[in-house]
Amino acid sequence: MLTDPFFYAVAVPAVILLGLAKGGFAGIGVIAVPLMALAISPVLAASITLPILIVQDVVSVWAFRKTWDGKVLALMLPSAAAGIWLGYALAAFVKPGAVELAVGAVAVVFALLRLWAERSSAPVRAPRVERVPWRGVVAGVAAGFTSQIAHAGGPPFQMYVLPKNLPRDTFIGTSAIFFAVVNWMKVPAYWALGQFTREAMATAAVLLPLAIASTYAGVWLVRRVPAANFYRIIYLLLIAVGAKLAWDGAASLIA
Repeated sequence: MLTDPFFYAVAVPAVILLGLAKGGFAGIGVIAVPLMALAISPVLAASITLPILIVQDVVSVWAFRKTWDGKVLALMLPSAAAGIWLGYALAAFVKPGAVELAVGAVAVVFALLRLWAERSSAPVRAPRVERVPWRGVVAGVAAGFTSQIAHAGGPPFQMYVLPKNLPRDTFIGTSAIFFAVVNWMKVPAYWALGQFTREAMATAAVLLPLAIASTYAGVWLVRRVPAANFYRIIYLLLIAVGAKLAWDGAASLIA
Protein backbone atom coordinates (compact mmCIF):
# COMPACT_ATOMS: atom_id res chain seq x y z
CA MET A 1 0.00 0.00 0.00
CA LEU A 2 1.22 3.51 -0.78
CA THR A 3 2.15 5.49 2.33
CA ASP A 4 3.32 8.81 0.88
CA PRO A 5 1.33 11.61 2.62
CA PHE A 6 1.45 13.78 -0.51
CA PHE A 7 -0.19 11.00 -2.51
CA TYR A 8 -3.15 10.92 -0.13
CA ALA A 9 -3.28 14.72 -0.11
CA VAL A 10 -4.10 14.58 -3.83
CA ALA A 11 -5.84 11.16 -3.87
CA VAL A 12 -8.56 12.08 -1.36
CA PRO A 13 -9.92 15.05 -3.38
CA ALA A 14 -9.45 13.00 -6.56
CA VAL A 15 -11.62 10.17 -5.22
CA ILE A 16 -14.24 12.64 -3.98
CA LEU A 17 -14.40 14.18 -7.45
CA LEU A 18 -14.76 10.70 -8.97
CA GLY A 19 -17.64 10.01 -6.61
CA LEU A 20 -19.39 13.27 -7.42
CA ALA A 21 -18.94 12.54 -11.13
CA LYS A 22 -20.39 9.05 -10.75
CA GLY A 23 -23.24 10.52 -8.76
CA GLY A 24 -24.24 12.73 -11.67
CA PHE A 25 -21.84 15.66 -11.95
CA ALA A 26 -20.60 14.35 -15.28
CA GLY A 27 -17.18 15.52 -16.40
CA ILE A 28 -15.46 16.56 -13.20
CA GLY A 29 -14.08 13.06 -12.60
CA VAL A 30 -11.66 13.57 -15.49
CA ILE A 31 -9.41 15.50 -13.12
CA ALA A 32 -8.83 12.51 -10.83
CA VAL A 33 -6.00 10.76 -12.69
CA PRO A 34 -4.11 13.98 -13.57
CA LEU A 35 -4.41 15.05 -9.93
CA MET A 36 -3.12 11.72 -8.58
CA ALA A 37 -0.41 11.69 -11.25
CA LEU A 38 1.20 14.66 -9.50
CA ALA A 39 2.36 12.12 -6.90
CA ILE A 40 2.64 8.84 -8.87
CA SER A 41 2.83 7.73 -12.50
CA PRO A 42 -0.32 8.21 -14.62
CA VAL A 43 -0.51 4.47 -15.33
CA LEU A 44 -0.35 3.58 -11.61
CA ALA A 45 -2.90 6.29 -10.84
CA ALA A 46 -5.25 4.83 -13.44
CA SER A 47 -4.68 1.32 -12.04
CA ILE A 48 -5.58 2.39 -8.51
CA THR A 49 -8.71 4.21 -9.63
CA LEU A 50 -10.10 1.44 -11.87
CA PRO A 51 -11.34 -0.85 -9.05
CA ILE A 52 -12.63 2.25 -7.27
CA LEU A 53 -14.58 3.24 -10.38
CA ILE A 54 -16.06 -0.25 -10.74
CA VAL A 55 -17.42 -0.11 -7.18
CA GLN A 56 -18.73 3.42 -7.71
CA ASP A 57 -20.47 2.25 -10.90
CA VAL A 58 -22.66 -0.08 -8.83
CA VAL A 59 -24.02 2.89 -6.87
CA SER A 60 -24.57 5.17 -9.88
CA VAL A 61 -26.14 2.49 -12.11
CA TRP A 62 -28.52 1.47 -9.34
CA ALA A 63 -29.50 5.08 -8.63
CA PHE A 64 -30.33 5.81 -12.29
CA ARG A 65 -31.20 2.29 -13.49
CA LYS A 66 -34.62 3.31 -14.83
CA THR A 67 -33.48 6.22 -17.01
CA TRP A 68 -31.15 5.47 -19.94
CA ASP A 69 -31.02 5.61 -23.74
CA GLY A 70 -30.53 2.22 -25.40
CA LYS A 71 -29.74 3.63 -28.86
CA VAL A 72 -26.75 5.57 -27.57
CA LEU A 73 -25.39 2.53 -25.73
CA ALA A 74 -25.87 0.21 -28.73
CA LEU A 75 -23.93 2.62 -30.95
CA MET A 76 -21.11 3.63 -28.65
CA LEU A 77 -20.23 0.54 -26.60
CA PRO A 78 -18.89 -1.64 -29.47
CA SER A 79 -16.71 1.20 -30.77
CA ALA A 80 -15.50 1.90 -27.24
CA ALA A 81 -14.02 -1.61 -27.19
CA ALA A 82 -11.82 -0.69 -30.16
CA GLY A 83 -10.74 2.49 -28.39
CA ILE A 84 -9.78 0.51 -25.29
CA TRP A 85 -7.50 -1.69 -27.40
CA LEU A 86 -5.83 1.41 -28.86
CA GLY A 87 -5.31 2.76 -25.35
CA TYR A 88 -3.80 -0.56 -24.30
CA ALA A 89 -1.37 -0.36 -27.22
CA LEU A 90 -0.30 3.13 -26.17
CA ALA A 91 0.35 2.16 -22.56
CA ALA A 92 2.15 -1.03 -23.52
CA PHE A 93 4.45 0.22 -26.27
CA VAL A 94 4.96 3.98 -25.82
CA LYS A 95 7.23 5.71 -23.31
CA PRO A 96 5.64 6.83 -20.01
CA GLY A 97 6.21 10.44 -21.03
CA ALA A 98 3.85 9.95 -23.95
CA VAL A 99 1.14 8.74 -21.57
CA GLU A 100 1.67 11.84 -19.40
CA LEU A 101 1.47 14.05 -22.46
CA ALA A 102 -1.73 12.35 -23.66
CA VAL A 103 -3.39 12.59 -20.25
CA GLY A 104 -2.46 16.23 -19.87
CA ALA A 105 -3.61 17.13 -23.38
CA VAL A 106 -6.97 15.40 -22.87
CA ALA A 107 -7.49 17.25 -19.61
CA VAL A 108 -6.65 20.70 -21.02
CA VAL A 109 -8.65 20.31 -24.24
CA PHE A 110 -11.70 19.04 -22.39
CA ALA A 111 -11.65 21.88 -19.86
CA LEU A 112 -11.19 24.55 -22.54
CA LEU A 113 -14.01 23.11 -24.65
CA ARG A 114 -16.41 23.05 -21.71
CA LEU A 115 -15.55 26.59 -20.64
CA TRP A 116 -16.05 27.78 -24.21
CA ALA A 117 -19.36 25.95 -24.46
CA GLU A 118 -20.59 27.61 -21.27
CA ARG A 119 -19.82 31.04 -22.76
CA SER A 120 -21.56 30.29 -26.04
CA SER A 121 -25.25 30.96 -26.47
CA ALA A 122 -25.53 29.22 -29.84
CA PRO A 123 -28.31 26.62 -29.91
CA VAL A 124 -27.40 22.96 -30.35
CA ARG A 125 -28.92 21.26 -33.39
CA ALA A 126 -29.68 17.77 -32.15
CA PRO A 127 -31.32 16.46 -35.38
CA ARG A 128 -28.07 16.79 -37.31
CA VAL A 129 -26.26 14.61 -34.79
CA GLU A 130 -29.03 11.99 -34.97
CA ARG A 131 -28.71 11.72 -38.75
CA VAL A 132 -24.96 11.06 -38.66
CA PRO A 133 -24.43 7.87 -36.63
CA TRP A 134 -20.73 7.68 -37.50
CA ARG A 135 -20.21 10.53 -35.05
CA GLY A 136 -21.29 8.16 -32.30
CA VAL A 137 -18.83 5.52 -33.52
CA VAL A 138 -15.95 8.03 -33.53
CA ALA A 139 -16.99 9.32 -30.12
CA GLY A 140 -17.15 5.76 -28.79
CA VAL A 141 -13.63 4.96 -30.01
CA ALA A 142 -12.33 8.20 -28.50
CA ALA A 143 -14.13 7.55 -25.22
CA GLY A 144 -12.71 4.04 -24.97
CA PHE A 145 -9.20 5.25 -25.81
CA THR A 146 -9.12 8.14 -23.34
CA SER A 147 -10.83 6.04 -20.70
CA GLN A 148 -8.18 3.35 -21.04
CA ILE A 149 -5.22 5.69 -20.65
CA ALA A 150 -6.64 8.08 -18.06
CA HIS A 151 -10.26 7.20 -17.15
CA ALA A 152 -11.05 10.36 -19.14
CA GLY A 153 -13.68 9.04 -21.52
CA GLY A 154 -16.25 11.59 -20.44
CA PRO A 155 -15.30 14.38 -22.89
CA PRO A 156 -15.88 12.46 -26.17
CA PHE A 157 -18.98 10.79 -24.71
CA GLN A 158 -20.42 14.15 -23.72
CA MET A 159 -19.53 15.81 -27.00
CA TYR A 160 -21.73 13.28 -28.79
CA VAL A 161 -24.54 12.82 -26.26
CA LEU A 162 -25.04 16.32 -24.84
CA PRO A 163 -26.33 17.76 -28.16
CA LYS A 164 -29.16 15.23 -28.01
CA ASN A 165 -30.64 17.23 -25.13
CA LEU A 166 -31.67 14.13 -23.21
CA PRO A 167 -33.53 14.64 -19.93
CA ARG A 168 -31.07 15.08 -17.07
CA ASP A 169 -31.68 11.68 -15.46
CA THR A 170 -31.61 9.92 -18.83
CA PHE A 171 -28.25 11.48 -19.63
CA ILE A 172 -26.86 10.52 -16.23
CA GLY A 173 -28.24 6.98 -16.43
CA THR A 174 -26.89 6.44 -19.95
CA SER A 175 -23.49 7.74 -18.89
CA ALA A 176 -23.49 5.52 -15.79
CA ILE A 177 -24.25 2.35 -17.74
CA PHE A 178 -21.84 3.20 -20.56
CA PHE A 179 -18.87 3.72 -18.25
CA ALA A 180 -19.79 0.79 -16.02
CA VAL A 181 -19.48 -1.50 -19.06
CA VAL A 182 -16.37 0.31 -20.34
CA ASN A 183 -14.63 -0.05 -16.98
CA TRP A 184 -15.17 -3.82 -17.01
CA MET A 185 -13.89 -3.90 -20.61
CA LYS A 186 -10.65 -2.32 -19.38
CA VAL A 187 -9.96 -5.02 -16.80
CA PRO A 188 -8.26 -7.52 -19.21
CA ALA A 189 -6.03 -4.76 -20.61
CA TYR A 190 -4.95 -3.62 -17.16
CA TRP A 191 -4.38 -7.23 -16.15
CA ALA A 192 -2.25 -7.82 -19.26
CA LEU A 193 -0.20 -4.72 -18.45
CA GLY A 194 0.47 -6.09 -14.97
CA GLN A 195 -1.05 -3.05 -13.30
CA PHE A 196 -3.18 -4.87 -10.74
CA THR A 197 -0.33 -5.11 -8.25
CA ARG A 198 -0.80 -5.84 -4.56
CA GLU A 199 0.24 -2.26 -3.76
CA ALA A 200 -2.32 -0.77 -6.16
CA MET A 201 -5.16 -2.99 -4.92
CA ALA A 202 -4.38 -2.31 -1.25
CA THR A 203 -4.31 1.43 -1.89
CA ALA A 204 -7.61 1.23 -3.75
CA ALA A 205 -9.15 -0.69 -0.83
CA VAL A 206 -8.15 2.06 1.59
CA LEU A 207 -9.85 4.69 -0.60
CA LEU A 208 -13.01 2.67 -1.29
CA PRO A 209 -15.13 3.83 1.70
CA LEU A 210 -14.56 7.44 0.70
CA ALA A 211 -15.36 6.58 -2.92
CA ILE A 212 -18.71 5.00 -2.03
CA ALA A 213 -19.69 7.84 0.30
CA SER A 214 -18.82 10.51 -2.27
CA THR A 215 -20.84 8.71 -4.96
CA TYR A 216 -23.93 8.70 -2.75
CA ALA A 217 -23.25 12.37 -2.05
CA GLY A 218 -23.12 13.06 -5.78
CA VAL A 219 -26.46 11.32 -6.37
CA TRP A 220 -28.02 13.41 -3.60
CA LEU A 221 -26.45 16.71 -4.67
CA VAL A 222 -27.05 16.49 -8.41
CA ARG A 223 -30.80 16.80 -7.86
CA ARG A 224 -30.48 19.72 -5.44
CA VAL A 225 -27.46 21.93 -6.17
CA PRO A 226 -26.79 24.11 -9.27
CA ALA A 227 -23.39 23.01 -10.52
CA ALA A 228 -22.40 25.81 -12.94
CA ASN A 229 -19.98 27.70 -10.67
CA PHE A 230 -18.54 24.47 -9.29
CA TYR A 231 -17.83 23.24 -12.81
CA ARG A 232 -15.96 26.43 -13.70
CA ILE A 233 -13.64 26.02 -10.71
CA ILE A 234 -12.94 22.38 -11.60
CA TYR A 235 -12.30 23.20 -15.25
CA LEU A 236 -9.80 25.93 -14.35
CA LEU A 237 -8.01 23.58 -11.95
CA LEU A 238 -8.04 20.89 -14.62
CA ILE A 239 -6.32 23.22 -17.09
CA ALA A 240 -3.54 23.90 -14.58
CA VAL A 241 -3.01 20.25 -13.65
CA GLY A 242 -3.28 19.03 -17.25
CA ALA A 243 -0.83 21.66 -18.49
CA LYS A 244 1.73 20.54 -15.91
CA LEU A 245 1.38 16.90 -16.91
CA ALA A 246 1.61 17.74 -20.62
CA TRP A 247 4.72 19.84 -19.98
CA ASP A 248 6.37 17.08 -17.92
CA GLY A 249 5.48 14.46 -20.51
CA ALA A 250 6.78 16.53 -23.41
CA ALA A 251 9.96 17.36 -21.52
CA SER A 252 10.68 13.69 -20.82
CA LEU A 253 10.19 12.81 -24.48
CA ILE A 254 12.49 15.57 -25.67
CA ALA A 255 15.21 14.80 -23.13
